[in-house]
Amino acid sequence: MTYSGYFDVLGLNTDASVDEIKKAYRQKARMYHPDINNSPEAKDLFIQATEAYEFLISNYSHLNDNDAGYNQAMEDWRRYRQDRSRKRATVYARASYIRFKKTSFYRTTRILDGTSIIYALVISVLILLYTVFGYLYRLKHPLPEEENPTVIVFLMFLLIGMTFFAVSVVFLKAYIETSRKRKKKRE
Repeated sequence: MTYSGYFDVLGLNTDASVDEIKKAYRQKARMYHPDINNSPEAKDLFIQATEAYEFLISNYSHLNDNDAGYNQAMEDWRRYRQDRSRKRATVYARASYIRFKKTSFYRTTRILDGTSIIYALVISVLILLYTVFGYLYRLKHPLPEEENPTVIVFLMFLLIGMTFFAVSVVFLKAYIETSRKRKKKRE
């Protein structure tokens, strides 16, 4: 199968981002998992979607490089990983959908995870600290050929940092709520 065929399996264009690939796979996995979908072709469609996801995620950086990089990625995929991918997808298809959702493979499709949210929160705090301390430092130690830093630039960077911080906190709160819901469902 060509890489555009893998995108077609997931219902995406060939210029789709990694997040779009993850989202499309989650939808297809839910739609075609044999535990949920009783049609005879559901298992094969689920296996194809899983294979497409694995190929696209593991070779995403090589697909847009050049023809040689793409050909090498396809050959490596065929040789080593395609059979393993199909076997793993077959095992996932035999499992219940609830058990499948708990696998580490399915968890890789999450767009927001705790680590990226924490990184965003740390970066927003660093932006705020750098803005405030940088402005105060420039007031105390002005450059001889320049005037004092403008308040408008300071306020603009402060607003950007506060916005980034607020968005990070909102995502962190949503992530914590979904984690609690998942824990309650397990119990």
